[in-house]
Amino acid sequence: MADRDGRAGGPADGQVLRDVPQQWRITASETPFEGAKTSVRTDRVVMPDGSVAARDYQVHPGSVAVLALDEQDRVLVISQYRHPVRHKLWEIPAGLLDVPGENPLSAARRELHEEAHVEAGDWRVLIDIYTSPGGSDEAVRIFLARGLSDAEGERFEVSDEEADMEVARVPLAQLVRGALAGDLHNNCLVTAVMALTAARTEGGLDALRPAEAPWPARPFEA
Repeated sequence: MADRDGRAGGPADGQVLRDVPQQWRITASETPFEGAKTSVRTDRVVMPDGSVAARDYQVHPGSVAVLALDEQDRVLVISQYRHPVRHKLWEIPAGLLDVPGENPLSAARRELHEEAHVEAGDWRVLIDIYTSPGGSDEAVRIFLARGLSDAEGERFEVSDEEADMEVARVPLAQLVRGALAGDLHNNCLVTAVMALTAARTEGGLDALRPAEAPWPARPFEA
């Protein structure tokens, strides 16, 4: 619907936009594929006009990712082979929420330790995203970690693709340029470096949500 100026209807100027939880009626559901960590589900969903349409999507446990920023404004990144896209991608440390109800901060600390052998003294929620809501229910919480230090003890033993993983610290500005140039493609990396850049102009990094902020997409135990 258009308004008097001919523009499409939408939020009024200055109105805060928020995604709204909503669930359309499902008449049937099946899971034609179940994997070790994820599965594929087909739901038959009632549309607003009363018709019923099939919607296929990946059922995912959720993930966490960590933008670890050191005192020289460098971001800790890793390079890992990703078979579905046939690329070795530069990414930030990340991993699955393997345990239902798992505290995402605990999972993020674990991933930073296992993938980079690094600990952090200051944690904030940088941004929450759905990676591909048209085809997956995966939700990702990306943390900002500062006050970095080497972890104690022996490094975590890696295998499979992680055995070929590289670790580096790259200036934030270089990552932003790489994303805009089309040289970097990992969604968590690109989202995180852009969000961090924006956060510095919107109240500063200390204004970010606390690390234990609620996450309705993946409720967790305190």
